[in-house]
Amino acid sequence: MESAETSAAARRAPAWADLIATFFGVGRLRPGPGTWASAVTTLLFAGLASVVSPTLRTPAAIALAIAAVAVGIPAATQVARASGKKDPQIVVIDEVAGQMVALIAAPLAWKSFVAGFILFRGFDIVKPPPVRQLEALPEGAGIVLDDIAAGLYAFLCVHLLLHFGLLT
Repeated sequence: MESAETSAAARRAPAWADLIATFFGVGRLRPGPGTWASAVTTLLFAGLASVVSPTLRTPAAIALAIAAVAVGIPAATQVARASGKKDPQIVVIDEVAGQMVALIAAPLAWKSFVAGFILFRGFDIVKPPPVRQLEALPEGAGIVLDDIAAGLYAFLCVHLLLHFGLLT
């Protein structure tokens, strides 16, 4: 018979997965770990964008979003399995990936970043079709890809607002 300590250790996700899935511990902040992760991502990207050449900002945002998805899906899978929950609140790499999608090609301006943040959080919470349906995908794919869809909605809205001069 296993001791309680042994079974708890057996359910612990690998350290790399916990670190990535919680975005270096941001997922443990309360209240609203997803909102914290989106805010931290927005601020970090704003800082990065301010030191990167304007011609490299869009490719950098795309690369960071792809990297977050590529490492986020297996990390989220590991943490979800260890926790026994379909989508544990501490997993926020999905918000990081979705927020990065929302910021792709956004100008380096506070209004664009605030709009991208608010729109992404709104779509992530409301989950219009097909965002909610993507949650049904297995394990980490369902955790991460619904946020990518919410990020795409936010991306489209930000760029429509820019196109019509509402974020200038």
